[in-house]
Amino acid sequence: MKRRNAVMLAVAPAAMLAITPAYADKIFVSNERDNTVTVVDSESLEIIKTIATGRRPRGIVTGPDKTEVFVCVGDDDAVEVIDAESLEIVRTLDSGPDPELMDVSKDGKTIYIANEDDSMVTIMKPDSGELIVEVPVGVEPEGMRVSPDGAVTVATSESSSMAHFIDTEANELIANVLVDTRPRHAEWQPDGRNVWVSSEVGGTVAVIDGSTYETLKVIGFEIPGVSPEQIQPVGMRFSKDGRQAFVALGPANRVAVVNADTFEVEDYILVGQRPWHVEVAPDGSKLYVANGLTNDMTVVDLETLKPLKSVPVGRLPWGIAITP
Repeated sequence: MKRRNAVMLAVAPAAMLAITPAYADKIFVSNERDNTVTVVDSESLEIIKTIATGRRPRGIVTGPDKTEVFVCVGDDDAVEVIDAESLEIVRTLDSGPDPELMDVSKDGKTIYIANEDDSMVTIMKPDSGELIVEVPVGVEPEGMRVSPDGAVTVATSESSSMAHFIDTEANELIANVLVDTRPRHAEWQPDGRNVWVSSEVGGTVAVIDGSTYETLKVIGFEIPGVSPEQIQPVGMRFSKDGRQAFVALGPANRVAVVNADTFEVEDYILVGQRPWHVEVAPDGSKLYVANGLTNDMTVVDLETLKPLKSVPVGRLPWGIAITP
């Protein structure tokens, strides 16, 4: 495959250079079916803006300095970059075929993109779109997460049922770990000890040692009145203190709360229908959940583990990112 190493710049109109209103945290929700990103004020929970994107926006993350938001637009083979202040798309990166999830290095100089259609991880410069290298991985890569120390990036491949560990200095594959069926997301514990990998069809989360690449625990889920086939783990995040993991369980319509030390399930939070991905507020007080089939976002209080409110967004909300 020959790829253009290009970045398209969007020039904002002069009016956008004016001072924008002050908001609390801004919550960005990618809406896969609407081809939009909904921006919500975290204090009022009112919609600030709906941003038109390319086709099929899914994975969405912030850069380390929180000034830009990156969104995968899978059907356009691109990553669009949103300025977090102006809320305008300022660059479009040629990402390779069907990007699904991505992550940005801790210094902001590198972006790692899972290209689902060609079994590659694309590594590029987020400012210029310059291609650094492509790393072959398993079939249908999706999950992508850089370790807290920036030394390793983990990719998951859905059809190969593997987690792939990439050395970020050499940009080379250093380990492959077999997990359960259809792994969707990888999430490092904040201290970098372990990485957790969710397997949607297998219904489990694998906890993998970040140094030895040994599987320490396979976490299963049981919910009274819910069939095992409906329990499909996808997105995950850890609490700010690292003591709890929050796992979106898809058609089970719940988020599991897991003790990060004992790996035991502590609670289940009822949210909207088919939660895909979750994000924790910068101050650690709230959890935001994108519910794909109810077209809304559930706000959960993390002190009580109770849902507070559902906020309508676009159709088929998929991913969530937050800027302070």
